[in-house]
Amino acid sequence: MNYNFRVQVLVAALVLPMSVLTAYAVSDGAPERLASVESFASIPDEATRSAAIFTEFGKVLTHPRCMNCHPTSDRPRQGDARRLHQPPVWRGADGYGLPAMRCPICHTKANFDPAGVPGNPIWHLAPLEMGWQDRTLGQICEQIKDPARNGGRSLEALIEHIREEPLVSWAWAPGYGRQPAPGTQHQAGDLIEAWVKTGAVCPN
Repeated sequence: MNYNFRVQVLVAALVLPMSVLTAYAVSDGAPERLASVESFASIPDEATRSAAIFTEFGKVLTHPRCMNCHPTSDRPRQGDARRLHQPPVWRGADGYGLPAMRCPICHTKANFDPAGVPGNPIWHLAPLEMGWQDRTLGQICEQIKDPARNGGRSLEALIEHIREEPLVSWAWAPGYGRQPAPGTQHQAGDLIEAWVKTGAVCPN
């Protein structure tokens, strides 16, 4: 731990309530891992606990595996560096690309590791209203609670989406040369369910 970080933690300890410090400590774990739902039990205030749980789940939402397919423009991103897709492609009317360059032309039913091309039977971009590239975690949280911007899903349907959606599952098995999303899909599903059950509170 470097000196500046120790000073920041000390200052926070002087001005923040213990529940907030606990939330920060839990969500500050290794970026490739997800904290368990049980690890948030020490936060007594339910609203604070809910926001902390979403902050942890936010490691998945802001990871390149999710961000690349949730742009706020018509151009997808690719790779861990989130560079613009090459060759140049555009969203198209249905999210599957323009007529001359459809996603399934290159992205087949499974990852093709020899060429480094990811694949899934329903490979496509998220709808534009579900784009959250360059937004804060709090803004993303409010967005995925809004049926007008989350694909028409209730909070309960959102849990199922995270647990069961095949294209979401791909984020944890992205193939050669790509970093998987943090933790496991099962852990991510547990976190989003716990967030909903504690009031679906968004972090500031």
